[in-house]
Amino acid sequence: MILLFLFPFGKGNALKAVKIFKFFLSITSLVLLDGIYCLLVSLSPTFLSKKLAQERHKNYNAPTTGRPVGISSLILESVAMKQMFGILLGLSIAVFLAPTRVDAETIVPTVPESEAIYPDFEVWIDGVKAPVWQCRVSAIPFNRVWPGYQRSLDQSELAGFVTWETDAPTTQIVVRTTRSAEALQSVVVRPLSLAIEPQVDVEKKEVAFSVPGLVPTVLELGDFHNCLHLLPFPIYERPKDLNAPNLRYYGPGVHREGVIEVKSGEEIFVDAGAVVYGGVRGVNVENVKISGPGIIDAGPYERGEINGIFRFLNSKNVTIDGIVQRDPDVWSTTFLRCDDMTVRNTKLVGLWRYNADGIDLCNSERVLVENSFLRAFDDALVVKGLDQGADGPQKPCKDLTFRKNVVWCDWGRAMELGAETRAPEFANILFEDSDIIRSTHIALDIQHGDRATIRDITFDNIRVEFDDKIPTPIYQHSDEQVYDPDADPAFCPNLAVIVIRSTMWSGDKENGTVDNVLFKDVYVYSNRVPPSSFSGFSAECKATNIVFENLQIGGKKIMSAKDANLRQNEFVENVSFQ
Repeated sequence: MILLFLFPFGKGNALKAVKIFKFFLSITSLVLLDGIYCLLVSLSPTFLSKKLAQERHKNYNAPTTGRPVGISSLILESVAMKQMFGILLGLSIAVFLAPTRVDAETIVPTVPESEAIYPDFEVWIDGVKAPVWQCRVSAIPFNRVWPGYQRSLDQSELAGFVTWETDAPTTQIVVRTTRSAEALQSVVVRPLSLAIEPQVDVEKKEVAFSVPGLVPTVLELGDFHNCLHLLPFPIYERPKDLNAPNLRYYGPGVHREGVIEVKSGEEIFVDAGAVVYGGVRGVNVENVKISGPGIIDAGPYERGEINGIFRFLNSKNVTIDGIVQRDPDVWSTTFLRCDDMTVRNTKLVGLWRYNADGIDLCNSERVLVENSFLRAFDDALVVKGLDQGADGPQKPCKDLTFRKNVVWCDWGRAMELGAETRAPEFANILFEDSDIIRSTHIALDIQHGDRATIRDITFDNIRVEFDDKIPTPIYQHSDEQVYDPDADPAFCPNLAVIVIRSTMWSGDKENGTVDNVLFKDVYVYSNRVPPSSFSGFSAECKATNIVFENLQIGGKKIMSAKDANLRQNEFVENVSFQ
């Protein structure tokens, strides 16, 4: 406690205090061990060995009675004691040098004055109060084909999100809320795979818990409405020269940019506390980097004005690392005919408008999407084959990896191939080590509407959550129609679907095939068995060689189509459970 008074409050001084405390702890441990040794030798002359005792009396002329010479007096002569002291010294040094929680750094942003703060929550990240940003999200799964005007606000609601940068192995979070005590009777932190058990103080209206590393989480009080999204970033290295010729730097504050046309070799950095209104476009560009923990928001723009937060066509070697993507006018991130692209640590929130897809990879190759959070009002992680941008033979969708992502899908499919599959092939596509915390229609989907050969698709180590009661998705057919929350009280989304058939989105006249699909280590958190279905189109357009390896639903391993609640038609062959 004395150290707290010796050093004024602050991260650096706190670190000094802790290190000094460690030093005194190390010395104290040696002294205490010395005393314990002396006591034991007094009680038992043979504690180490008679030979050692004789050697000690001989070398140091110690008396035969009274207090024995301590360990500090023996270390220079006794081989055994040298070894013991070496061990103790090593342990003491380890204690002194071991990293402590205060060694980790936590950076929270400052919100510009014009930005709305979400009022339902106050949040502390590792003891530092963090602002709660506001976003608009979908309140109900009520959708329609684009009617020529935007979705009405009464189908949406407000929610909060918190961002911070950290290099800590865990982060301590405390949330204070204005919600009722009744809401605090049911507190859930997702993903459920983290097995987080929050500490709830109903009287103080506080919830406390810790989250590992950079895993995004969602706090729900009572139900999923008006929730809190917790979105950590790694600590970013700021550009050293803000006036560098190929750098566009957006510092804290509001920037109204509209469409940002990026050029080859350029870097864009959006710093913490920065809100850039607009979106980034790249056509025929390469070697581009966009990074930072700031926000890019298309909220002020009508559908089609910005065409999403990120849109790249015929480009390569583009990296998006970080960025909160808020309120896109259409698909949030789109790559069309692109190669060697990377998306990591990005956070998609506030997607509520029609066709607000998450990340769409279209006719692209060698793309990695990882360590990201997506809450989308339409398909979330998607691979498509399209005609746009085709100035020659259509490119395949090939060598694509999605890993370590957390997905919330308010409409459509959480992880999908299709429905547009206009490409020579879809091949070597991997979804792995990810959580689907909410889905609406289908969690894992191959919707094959065109001619491509689809092969070698893997869903590996995917955790899927289904609540006991899930709102039924309903298509809206007129402005007068209202959402019916009780349309189907027993509704449950599909877990896995493979279907080959033409749809309203199809552009090819012929249909393709699906072969070699692996569902491995799929864990379903549910009290019921969700449905799944596989269907081919014809004897020539089949779905073949589909394997479930270690499918677990509600903690039970599933070993048959019946137990998996799986329906199949006659154009599906060789489905197995292992």
